[in-house]
Amino acid sequence: MRNFTSSRRAFSLIELVIVVVILGIIGAIAIPRMSRGAVGAADSGAISDLAVLRSAIDLYQAEHDGAYPALATFEAQLTLYSDAAGATSATMDSTHIYGPYLRKVPAQKVGPNKGSNTLTGAKGTATFGWWYTAAGGDIRINAADTVLDSSGTMYNSY
Repeated sequence: MRNFTSSRRAFSLIELVIVVVILGIIGAIAIPRMSRGAVGAADSGAISDLAVLRSAIDLYQAEHDGAYPALATFEAQLTLYSDAAGATSATMDSTHIYGPYLRKVPAQKVGPNKGSNTLTGAKGTATFGWWYTAAGGDIRINAADTVLDSSGTMYNSY
């Protein structure tokens, strides 16, 4: 006589309900985060660009006896070789031994001047991507105080 043992080959109703509840919880957490992903990515990119710019400005200042790049020559002073006085050259030689600190000034990723990589000395000035104060080496996103990110923070306060 053969003795057949029955094996369970299906999920019980309670197991299926638990799986559906877990998937629902995961979906409720993940879907809102994914839906604002593009905006959050642009904000994160802008913060990252600011960190790179600020590091380049700080390194320039450290190598040039405390002087910050001038607003009028900012791009050249950070993307070319420079001497101790800040004069620039496209090639390194015996006097132009510092830099370059950046390959290029990054384009703005957020705000009303998105796509612009130019600098201004006045906050909120139209068409300029970055707001730079040469006296203290401070650089920020060029946007009016009313322009906010997805969390309600002013872009120019980053």
